[in-house]
Amino acid sequence: MAGAGSKGEGVAIELRGLTKRYKGVTAVEELSLDIRSGQVFALLGPNGAGKTTIIKMIAGLVTPTEGTARLGGYDIATHRSHAVQQIGAVLEGSRNVYWSLSAWQNLIYFGRLKGLRTSEIKPRAERLLTELGLWDRRKEQVGSFSRGMQQKVAVAAALVTDPQILLLDEPTIGLDVEASRTVRQWVLRLAHDEGKTIVLTTHQLEMAEELSDRVAIIRSGRIIADLPTDDLLDRYVEDRFAVEVAGTPDTLAGALPTDLAHGSSSSRTVIELPTAEQDSLHAVLAELHAASVPVLAVSRIRPNLEAVFVRLIEGQ
Repeated sequence: MAGAGSKGEGVAIELRGLTKRYKGVTAVEELSLDIRSGQVFALLGPNGAGKTTIIKMIAGLVTPTEGTARLGGYDIATHRSHAVQQIGAVLEGSRNVYWSLSAWQNLIYFGRLKGLRTSEIKPRAERLLTELGLWDRRKEQVGSFSRGMQQKVAVAAALVTDPQILLLDEPTIGLDVEASRTVRQWVLRLAHDEGKTIVLTTHQLEMAEELSDRVAIIRSGRIIADLPTDDLLDRYVEDRFAVEVAGTPDTLAGALPTDLAHGSSSSRTVIELPTAEQDSLHAVLAELHAASVPVLAVSRIRPNLEAVFVRLIEGQ
């Protein structure tokens, strides 16, 4: 076994045989994972699957019944102080900040708690509160804030120490559209530009698909899928075609096949064929050519993450 502070190259989180039982009920069973630095790792599952228990065991807030968790090479059980220095966390359903303190005081407190000097914390706190639209209310007690504003302070408190590992359990819950977009942008920048490791749990599967490099799906305390996001989606590619054309259904009125499903973005339309028969594809392409509709791409239909998630959870 590696000594304190050592780790596999590029591995930020190492979980080995992690198990948690509550009065004979197994919440998490023999979970083993390596999560690499610079990776956005989405941990998905239905309510009660064990996601939050896993996050809390990684954070050192719940003691495993069996197994080990190492952060940055430090075992959370035997070198707790070094391990927790690696992390920042936003935990769903928990009071992540002190309501009796102001937003500014919370950030100073949590920075000092991790051993930073006030001179280090202040510029970070100012930047975070400004980007989240809280700077003008930094002196107000957090308890007077809305649920969304409290969540903004929690996100800022998790980031103020510039941790190498971020544990984000439903981080955008309660946030308005602008703040949610800001957090998403932060996640991508922190992972891909700054090399930080993000563990994300969310029921917003569209967000998970957008942000994650890798997805693990958990059911009844066990991992049932663990793959890079694109590989997971590709595994469930359907045996039928999609034809992408330039223009929207409005601008292409009368030129699109009327008996097929159409979906559109700002400037493109996707036509979904019900089968993978070559004759059907050729007929549609000929119809589009005759109507002078520019064809951009032809591909097999790949499901979104929500469709794959439902399929796996239901055991299909």
